[in-house]
This record gives sequence, structure tokens and C-alpha cells, in this order.
Amino acid sequence: MIAYTSVYGNTKKAVELLAQKLEEKGCPKVTVFDLARDDMAKAVEDAFRYGKLVLATITYNGDIFPFMRTYIENLTERSYQNRTIGLIENGSWATVQQQESCRECLKKSKNITWLENNVKITSSLSEANEAEIEAMAEELCK
Repeated sequence: MIAYTSVYGNTKKAVELLAQKLEEKGCPKVTVFDLARDDMAKAVEDAFRYGKLVLATITYNGDIFPFMRTYIENLTERSYQNRTIGLIENGSWATVQQQESCRECLKKSKNITWLENNVKITSSLSEANEAEIEAMAEELCK
């Protein structure tokens, strides 16, 4: 499952590319939620249905986007655990802080495995980002 928040198109493009790569690799059902537009309750429900989750968000005042924070809070309030999580971070500033904010919000969750391959977009989607997305897709399909 991929959950994302975006004001600009690069996060959405990265999510669409990841979903495409996962489907090309024959991964089981890939579900994508735009947390600003889709039903948040359904996105929370599906996060518990799947074993792997990718959180894709832009920076917002040096932190994670509010819809993403609300989503993560909904997961942790319901004892989200025993899952694998990857991150797609978008923002030319504070991507390390953003990653740490996501991890900090999820620290109440038990037995979370973090993907080794994550994506950090600092301006537009680059060839390096496409390679990161490919590596993330490979790791998710294992």
C-alpha cells in the first residue's frame, strides 16, 4: 500500500512510478491513497490489511505534511505493528528531519521494519530518484 500527500506533482509522480514498477514486477495488489482527497478511514483500514506500507509526503514548515501526520496518528492509535514501511520524501529542505519525524511518529508501533531503500526528492524527479524507486520496488517485492 502507498499513502501520499502532495501539494506539488513530484510526490504524485514518484508514487505513480513506484506503483507501476511494483505491478511490472508482479507484486500482489498495489493500493494507492491520496490522503488529502481519499477516504482517510479506508486508508487506515487498508494499512492494516497489507504487510507493507510506503509513506510519501512533502515537507511542510520543516515537518511532515499535516494529512500524513493525521494518518500516522490514526495508525498508532490503533496499535499499528508488525509491518514494513518505506519512505518517499519530497522537499529541498529538511528531508532528513522529515524522515525522522515520520519515524518518531511511528515509534509507538512495535516490530516495524524500515526499508533500506528510500527515496529523497530534492527538486524535480531525477534519474537518481528513478533508480531509488526501482530499488525500493525490488525490496518491496521480496
